Amino acid sequence: MTNPKTPSPADSPPIWAPGTTGSETPNTARVRDYWLGGSHNSAPDRRLAEQFTLCAPQLPYLVRTHRNFLRRVVTRLVRDGVRQFVDLGSGMPTVGNVHEVARRSAPECRVVYTDIDPVVVAESRELLAGDDLTAYLHADIRRPEQILDSPDLLGLLDLNEPVALLAIDVLHHVPDSAEPARLLTTCAEGLGPACRLALSHTGCDELLIDALRLYSDIYSKPLPEFAFRSSAEVRDLLAGFEVTEPGLVPIPLWLPDDETEPDQNPEHFSGCAALARRR
Repeated sequence: MTNPKTPSPADSPPIWAPGTTGSETPNTARVRDYWLGGSHNSAPDRRLAEQFTLCAPQLPYLVRTHRNFLRRVVTRLVRDGVRQFVDLGSGMPTVGNVHEVARRSAPECRVVYTDIDPVVVAESRELLAGDDLTAYLHADIRRPEQILDSPDLLGLLDLNEPVALLAIDVLHHVPDSAEPARLLTTCAEGLGPACRLALSHTGCDELLIDALRLYSDIYSKPLPEFAFRSSAEVRDLLAGFEVTEPGLVPIPLWLPDDETEPDQNPEHFSGCAALARRR
């Protein structure tokens, strides 16, 4: 389900547009870092974050809920013997991202991060400098070959060993026209027969959609089209996979632990998550 975007003035560049540089230009990846309690953000990023939360106060909680799922599922995968990860649309590799979580239990874990924004990639590579067990690819997840054919990925990972493909809080950026089910299947097939898929997806929340429209109306800044999907639509994306326990469930209900952020009505959370295997 693709939601309509709000028109904007032609002279107002999209805030998500890649290619901007410098800490004076706000960046949504650094906004997320701020919401997660990180320090890799600037005053303009924090101002943009406050503008978002003025209209959509649930956004920081939503971001933290996805990150908590990432922590739980990566921990589970490491426990299952996985030591290699490919993370789609990673954002900043800070505040409990994949390599930090995985290496708490297995310091030898290798991680390939990806992002479409060259600024995010450049800043992230600086953050990861000296870490020989990570790579950060400049890639569009709608073009799986940019990831699978990357010399950095092929040089870091052993595709004869299990690899986990992570699609955490990213597929709402992929419209149905880009065939998200196909790209997941293609990536998983390219990462070997033992590939596991961890997925979380923001749901069809009319309050959130209205809040994002309000943001565009108040600040005259455009937002991209978001493909917020129902659990049934997310299940369709997993047609090439076998979903493992506890199934496709609201994100807070996916194997919660003592560190999971409490939710008074987790079964009503507008967003779902799953861990799956290739069929």
